[in-house]
Amino acid sequence: MITTAKRLDTVEEYYFSSKLREVRQLQSEGKSIINMGIGSPDLSPSKAVIEAVAAAILDENGHGYQSYQGLPELRKGMADFYQNQFGVELNPNNEILPLMGSKEGIMHISLAFLNEGDHVLIPNPGYPTYTSVTNLVGAVPIYYDLKEANAWEPDFEALEKLDLKKVKIMWLGYPHMPTGARGSLALFEKLVAFAKKHNILLVNDNPYSFVLNDNPMSLLQVEGAKEVALELNSLSKTFNMAGWRVGMVLGNPEIIDAVLKVKSNMDSGMFYGIQKGAVAALNCDKSWFEDQNKIYRRRRELTEKLAEKLGCEVYKEGVGLFVWAKLPEGIESSEKFIDEILYEKHIFITPGTIFGSNGEGYIRFSLCVKEEKVQEAIDRF
Repeated sequence: MITTAKRLDTVEEYYFSSKLREVRQLQSEGKSIINMGIGSPDLSPSKAVIEAVAAAILDENGHGYQSYQGLPELRKGMADFYQNQFGVELNPNNEILPLMGSKEGIMHISLAFLNEGDHVLIPNPGYPTYTSVTNLVGAVPIYYDLKEANAWEPDFEALEKLDLKKVKIMWLGYPHMPTGARGSLALFEKLVAFAKKHNILLVNDNPYSFVLNDNPMSLLQVEGAKEVALELNSLSKTFNMAGWRVGMVLGNPEIIDAVLKVKSNMDSGMFYGIQKGAVAALNCDKSWFEDQNKIYRRRRELTEKLAEKLGCEVYKEGVGLFVWAKLPEGIESSEKFIDEILYEKHIFITPGTIFGSNGEGYIRFSLCVKEEKVQEAIDRF
């Protein structure tokens, strides 16, 4: 009997991996499931992206191993994007590292900076991967509360009361997933000051800035942020390229170089054609975001109607790819609530509990569902 590594005892299969098997089983039984759980954009990349990839496939030099640091023109495209959208100046030669999706960056950063027993500050609620990766590398997750009463932002008085001596990394993500809280530059300034005071590596996970958000921000806009901070970003949500796996990590050269040491031992470079498509995406003009948001705005309006039909209270201030909603009084379990809807109405909604204990009493709807399907979901009630 070959035994698994002990580290596997610290994690479970990703919620959506197991739950979608359940959904597929219902579909195989002939049930028409409306999936409002997954944040995988159903819209297409721009025509320019598709054309760039098509041309790259015919390039005889495009099928070999690629640079671990990506094409120079891709890094420049990422630098120009940050300059144009956030006013953040980055050196494309040593302050930007393209990733195969920002999710892999969470693992690379953790491997580069965490020793066994180090502590990691993780938002509750927050992206589950922060916890699973922390556990896999043998570090210790320390949760900090985000609550609606505080606009889903950290309580700095509570943070200062924690034992921070062993804390090495603090994860955050604004616009926040799953709630859609926007954050602010004032909040980022406080976080940078906190990280400097306690010698913590601050990492902002920032893939939702351009979805239904009239004020995109970057942590790196804060003066001195590069001294203690990294930012992760992705083309998945912004440019409808989730399956392409294109992301980036940005920060000062010393920190980026440490991440590169890990990454260069994990893969052999991103496919040339995908990189060329990513360059084209990053060159999209303002009309791209406006057109996408017209679609998402109509979907959000309908999804809010669905949530309200369920007796839920929608978090109206939220931005990004999801609608976060509070369950009616008296509902004790968000997981039981969504299961009843899945089996009775054949609609899959995400329970807030998968994002942490502070997600109990909430559910999350994805906007990656066509309007007619959202209307159908409403009609089922």
